[in-house]
Amino acid sequence: MHRCARLIAFVLCIFAAFLAFGQKRSITEKDLFQFNWIGDPQISPDGSRVAFVKVTVNDKKDGYDTSIWSVSIRGDEPPQRLASGSHDSAPRWSPDGKWLAFIRTPDVAAAGAAGMGGGPDRTSGAAGRPSGPQLYMLPLTGGESWKVTDLPRGVSAPVWSPDSKMIAFSSTTSPEDLAKLKGKKDGAEQKPAEGGDSKSGSESKSESAASKSGGDSKTDAAREPEHESDVKVITRSVYRMNGGGYLDGRHPSHIWVVAAPRSSEDAVKPRQLTSGQFSEGETLWSNDSSRIYFSTERVLDASYELPHSDIYSVPAAGGTPEKILALNVGVREMSLSPDGKRLAFCASVNEPVQSYTEPDLWVVDLASGAKPRNLTTSYDFDVCSGVGGDQGTPRASGSDQVVWTTDGSGLIVSTAREGKANLVQFDVASGKPIEITKGNQAVERFRATRDGSKFVVLISTPTNIGDLFLVDRSGSQPAQITHINDKLFSQLNIPAPEEIWYTSFDGKKIEGWIQKPPDFDPSKKYPLILNIHGGPHAAYGYIFDHEFQWMAAKGYVVLYPNPRGSTSYGQEFGNIIQYNYPGDDFRDLMIGVDEVIKRGYIDPKKLGVTGGSGGGLLTNWVIGHTDRFAAAASQRDIASWSAWWYSADFTLFHPSWFKAAPFQDPEDFAKRSPITYIQNVKTPLMLILGEADYRTPPESGGEEMFRALKYLKKPVIMVRFPGESHELSRSGQPWHRIERLQHIVGWFDKYLQGMKKPEYDEVGEKQQLANSN
Repeated sequence: MHRCARLIAFVLCIFAAFLAFGQKRSITEKDLFQFNWIGDPQISPDGSRVAFVKVTVNDKKDGYDTSIWSVSIRGDEPPQRLASGSHDSAPRWSPDGKWLAFIRTPDVAAAGAAGMGGGPDRTSGAAGRPSGPQLYMLPLTGGESWKVTDLPRGVSAPVWSPDSKMIAFSSTTSPEDLAKLKGKKDGAEQKPAEGGDSKSGSESKSESAASKSGGDSKTDAAREPEHESDVKVITRSVYRMNGGGYLDGRHPSHIWVVAAPRSSEDAVKPRQLTSGQFSEGETLWSNDSSRIYFSTERVLDASYELPHSDIYSVPAAGGTPEKILALNVGVREMSLSPDGKRLAFCASVNEPVQSYTEPDLWVVDLASGAKPRNLTTSYDFDVCSGVGGDQGTPRASGSDQVVWTTDGSGLIVSTAREGKANLVQFDVASGKPIEITKGNQAVERFRATRDGSKFVVLISTPTNIGDLFLVDRSGSQPAQITHINDKLFSQLNIPAPEEIWYTSFDGKKIEGWIQKPPDFDPSKKYPLILNIHGGPHAAYGYIFDHEFQWMAAKGYVVLYPNPRGSTSYGQEFGNIIQYNYPGDDFRDLMIGVDEVIKRGYIDPKKLGVTGGSGGGLLTNWVIGHTDRFAAAASQRDIASWSAWWYSADFTLFHPSWFKAAPFQDPEDFAKRSPITYIQNVKTPLMLILGEADYRTPPESGGEEMFRALKYLKKPVIMVRFPGESHELSRSGQPWHRIERLQHIVGWFDKYLQGMKKPEYDEVGEKQQLANSN
């Protein structure tokens, strides 16, 4: 009897342990440290494997590691690591399938670039800094990789020639950089070995005496290291770029080529193909490997000119570049047709000038000089586009290219439509679209096999950060190749959001999503957070967003809508806010809040609002026009349009966003600036700012709001993140990304849920008490 009881007890313990082990938990903000991301997938020439970049948070949690992996296209094996570097990126198969070229960044340089790539080398750069990323080669038959280039300012964007004999790449290295590097190497060779002084004792004593008395000025000058000034002389309207720092007009990006070495003993020397004061953009090889096509914009200061592109070609053996086309659009994702006679690309037209212009798909004949033909003029959605979340690959993501069918009759691109992003094929003759992938998802990257019959697609959904899938061109169900976050996500309860559509004040249909807590109970009353996207021409959608999931896990219902001005709903819907932003989009947002409150599970006294960039601007606008919200968190915001006009990192604000400059029409700028309505603000406000944000500089946004509200003795707090750019929430330092989430939710916890938050008391009860005294 006792034995039976013990057996039953043992079985019950095992069963309880199984239940406990199998029980899923809610996601946390720190789960980000365990996330894995996939970037830049590349299919092998025989179509059997995919090389990709795996991105992880580093051990110190202050940056990211990038490593190159390979996986079978069948998805029947775990991925295998190909190279040992912790900052490797841009894997590129040679067309003959024998080699893999990639980029490796030295660890020190990578740390200085906030983890943008890297490896173990520490070769000195042009100014004594660690050298930038260098080209490496890995034999696929076995063996270690080796370094191919050693340019002072590094290399980027490697592209194999079709015959596998050469690799083209970009570099900002100048002849002066090479001369300095040669001088340093020559000096190092001539320097006596330690302890090997060849001078006599009397000569040494004389030199010592001369040194004490001031010495020979020529000798001293020769010994003194060369000074490289860090003073910036600005001559152009656009002089810095968010995430990239100050622009260096002395070092434009040019095209180089290097013969592909066949072993580490095969010494090769890179050759610079283009030169001059203008940078070159995307590069394409001709089918016979004899020429390289590239895009460029040969204007000294194009700050106030509408985008345009020139297409050139240059012989791979060297020679004068030849201008092929002049286009009045800014081209991207260029691709040559299989016969090499046509160029396909994506671009938005410039006329009439609008706040938002849908990107279209174009084809142009290279030989005839004919005008480009728009294949998607009657397709009222966004080609070569996607939807936004906060978990895009933070480093080494790669980019897409328009894909031709093997017979040249069709073009395949990713297309954003109503919060979804999928692959669509367009007929070159008629422009007729055919969907290749479907569903509530976001295609973030895609590559085609050589025969064009299959695609490897990086897909994200609201419950999956992103995995690789194999898709047949016929549109069959995608087959999953990787399961890169399965270990973590198998432990998490991650509910899918609910899609809603509602009608705004003028009859426009607005799409949005409601993210509910994992243990949602419709009979309860929940606090609501309205989350507003930036852009303003961007879109939320069917993509993973850690911020929404964690807010829901903390007990909030999150509403994230796509108000007018959002992309993926057509040209008219996107451009309707021109010269009226912010404005009616605010009304769309408030009607969305009302729509959710109608459902009965929201406490209307516990409303919060947040958003970043354009969403930060709208957050400031919301609290200046309504007292409905109990708390607000404005991120990388704009307070004064005129201050932003003078300080942002780009310039084409008019005639696209404004009809004139602020000194020509100050009334319009003031009318649309949240700071104008600052005395209306009663909502407690948190401001989240990146100190290296050049897109929405703090001085044109949060700093103005903070100082004004402090003067008015209103509850306000400013949280500043050192070294962070406008991309803080998406690719900032991992710890900073966590702390950002903690502060935003902590602010709402205090004002919406009544939790004690001593770190914020000074701007809350204590300040109000001091004011009353």
